[in-house]
Amino acid sequence: MEDAFSTYHPIINFFYFVVVLTISVFFNHPVILGVSLISAIIYSMVLQGWQKVLKFNFLFMLPMLIIVALINPLFNHAGVTILFYLKNGNPITLESIIYGVVMSVMLVQVIIWFSCYNIIMTSDKFIYLFGRIIPALSLIFSMVLRFVPKFKAQLKVISNGQKCIGRDITNGNILMRARHGVTILSIMVTWALENAIETADSMKARGYGLSGRTAFSLYRFDKRDKGMLAMMLGLLLLFIVGVSMGNTFVQYNPAIVISGINPVTFFSFFTYFIFGAFCLMPVAVDGLSYLRWEKMKAMIPEKEFHMEMQVSVEAP
Repeated sequence: MEDAFSTYHPIINFFYFVVVLTISVFFNHPVILGVSLISAIIYSMVLQGWQKVLKFNFLFMLPMLIIVALINPLFNHAGVTILFYLKNGNPITLESIIYGVVMSVMLVQVIIWFSCYNIIMTSDKFIYLFGRIIPALSLIFSMVLRFVPKFKAQLKVISNGQKCIGRDITNGNILMRARHGVTILSIMVTWALENAIETADSMKARGYGLSGRTAFSLYRFDKRDKGMLAMMLGLLLLFIVGVSMGNTFVQYNPAIVISGINPVTFFSFFTYFIFGAFCLMPVAVDGLSYLRWEKMKAMIPEKEFHMEMQVSVEAP
């Protein structure tokens, strides 16, 4: 079943990710980061499946989180709570360890949010939003976002082709494997450059970027999009009010000062709840869409439902 949030207008999708990523990057409050991380993992599970997300997080994100959290205290020695000293005389402080954990969580959750962004904000949506404003930059940006998945797919094709003639990186000794790897890399670089030139020539031939050029689009900003935008703006306004009250203030150097936790006030809890509601809006939209779909299926007998689905697929 298609993700329901991706069917909204591109402005809604882009606005959502801009707000979430901006708050996740510029707010170091542990509760804000925790809510953002949990929401990102949940939404990525909805989009990609829980098995793939858990495998990716345990194999890549968890080691990255640990490495970044351990590296920061080795180079950052600020803080008043000294735990012990290294052999070179530099202190290891509690504040530097906590700040390293915070920075690692921020990095991990931003990467997960961008993985969701790449699924929802396709290249055609981005070009639709910015094609007339910054045509050249929007085209380059969309090509950059598409480059990694296309490069991986083409690399698999080239590797399988080289394997058929015995020139894969798994064939031969170390020198032969290195030579085969260089050959595959050379083929991939040539393909990437040629593909970029062909895309540029194709867009130029279609008049992309010319003044007065019109473009066909299926996107329409309807009442559903207006309602969603109003809800987002309302939640964002409430969150800004909570921020202005000091509920997200945090300081890690020289001493740790975190507001809104000890004690947890009604307004601080309300601020965190509002941010969590904003982050989980796509998940709520998908859940409601799924419930409506199941309710519609329950109202129609199973045989008639499959017959109607078959007729709708076969109809011209």
